[in-house]
Amino acid sequence: MLKKLLLLGVVVLTLSSCKKTNSPSVEGAEVSETFVQDNYDKEELTITMRDGIKLHTTIYSPKDKSKTYPILMQRTPYSCRPYGEGNFRASIGPNKYLMQEGNIVVYQDVRGRWNSEGVYDNMRAYIPNKTGDETDEASDTYDTIEWLVNNVENNNGNVGVWGISYPGFYATYSLLDAHPALKAVSPQACIGDFFFDDFIHNGAYLLSYWRATSVFGYMKDQPTTEAWYDFPDIGTEDQHQFFLDHMPLSKLDSFYDEDNVFMEQLKTHVTYDDFWQKRGIIQHLKDIKPATLIVGGLFDAEDLYGPFNTYQSIENNSNNDNTVVFGPWSHGDWARTNGRQVIGNIHFGDDLSDYFQKEIETKFFNKYLKGESESELAEAQMFNTGTKEWQSFESWPPANAVKEDFYLQVGEELTKDAPTNIEASEFISNPKKPVPYTEDIKVVFTPRKFMTDDQRFAARRPDVLLFETDVLQDDVTMAGDILAKLKVATTGTAADWIVKIIDVYPPDTENTEDVQDHLKLSNYHLLVRSEVLRGRFRNNFSNPEPFVPNEKTDVNLKLQDIFHTFKKGHKIQVQVQSTMFPYIDVNPQTYVDNIFEAKAEDFKTQMHKVFNDSAIEFTVLK
Repeated sequence: MLKKLLLLGVVVLTLSSCKKTNSPSVEGAEVSETFVQDNYDKEELTITMRDGIKLHTTIYSPKDKSKTYPILMQRTPYSCRPYGEGNFRASIGPNKYLMQEGNIVVYQDVRGRWNSEGVYDNMRAYIPNKTGDETDEASDTYDTIEWLVNNVENNNGNVGVWGISYPGFYATYSLLDAHPALKAVSPQACIGDFFFDDFIHNGAYLLSYWRATSVFGYMKDQPTTEAWYDFPDIGTEDQHQFFLDHMPLSKLDSFYDEDNVFMEQLKTHVTYDDFWQKRGIIQHLKDIKPATLIVGGLFDAEDLYGPFNTYQSIENNSNNDNTVVFGPWSHGDWARTNGRQVIGNIHFGDDLSDYFQKEIETKFFNKYLKGESESELAEAQMFNTGTKEWQSFESWPPANAVKEDFYLQVGEELTKDAPTNIEASEFISNPKKPVPYTEDIKVVFTPRKFMTDDQRFAARRPDVLLFETDVLQDDVTMAGDILAKLKVATTGTAADWIVKIIDVYPPDTENTEDVQDHLKLSNYHLLVRSEVLRGRFRNNFSNPEPFVPNEKTDVNLKLQDIFHTFKKGHKIQVQVQSTMFPYIDVNPQTYVDNIFEAKAEDFKTQMHKVFNDSAIEFTVLK
């Protein structure tokens, strides 16, 4: 399971502005299994931070000492393994091209993790204007770079940092109080704020990440090269039933005790309080100097908020070279070597990750670390998941994108026409029979496939509202964020509101080899984007409030950006529901101060209404 958490990634394309293209096939040279050992020297050492704490650092330096090289560094909570001077990684660096051409590659166990000293602090808070021996991840990065540029032979004085997922967070962190030698940083699938990434989405607890709490929650008291934590054994292959049997959440307490620090933090800080606010990094991204390459996957179930908001915050508050790339990837796919890019049942193209690695990522680092400037990167390089082609823009969202409202009309209609009479669609939500987030019966460590799953199973349930356009007579391209402007009422005092955006394929769509045996692409309901808002946070994430029963109430829910063309002959569909289990835990639908302390009797069946003056505000490319 640990290997699933050693997450990698990045994407980008060099295309002329606003020009559509299909990705060319890129032939990459095969790399022998012993390439690293044959071409690099490995050294393991500790670097002392300003407060005396020693951090384990592994340095891979090219054997060819006839020239100088940049330093490429990743700081990680997931281990620098393999440990031992004679033990080499099979591959090093962001990709094989940067590895083959020669760079000094450095890995470091962050403070309190694995073979480093110190106390770990999950999403350690940034300290502006540090004095004396005060430390945070910015100072640890600065002290590490200072040591490296002054002590590693044959370095050219330029440093780049990259990382995916949690290492992506540390990559972002390197931008704060950046060392002068730091020239290029690529945060990829980067966590931006744990109240909106991974474990919590808009105040709703993501139960699907419950098992991953082991990784971050258990502390160690000394450096180690062996895992000091275990994952809970749930004793079944049916995840849906397991979590139903352990509802309310207090029934899960038998798996994690007070020793799991992160679980205790989740259970204690259930609003966007000072604890979470201090751990967010996005608000600190101002006056950034190094060049940045922000990378994400449009079907990343774990970290969509982070990369989009990291890019936007830098763009709004800095004047550096700032590039964003999003492709048709799940978490970290861009760093893998799969030739055929498939998410769930949908094939998006071939050699997409390899093209990114060779033509974008490698050229980005070489431009700023080696002075190779033959290729310019467009500001935004995005993959259209409907047309399955890349497109580049001078800004994101594109300058020629406009906002358009589509109304949720009674009779399952989705139309641009505002209602003349106010009516409501309604459904009964039973927390003991929640809507599944997938048809699949299995246990997943963190979810991936469902991001493109067929939603027909949900469309056929009475506790899911459906709104759909007529068959489109022209292509409709959405490029940017989505805002669900719901007008709702409930018979209870609490409710979750989940909105899904779906591309309904035509009946004559032919299957590909990637489709599950029980499915057909004929009339496939492709999930393009979904999001949840725990209704108690509809006005403020720090100050929750109950619903007044049966009172019409505004609930605004922002969905992360998409770049998707709904083609002529397809239909645009919106689904609204209140459960999506066990991706999201079940709201008891009776207001409680702390979901982790909810009692069985708090879970009540309620009637929910969505009024027809509710609208979905799309960002449409013109």
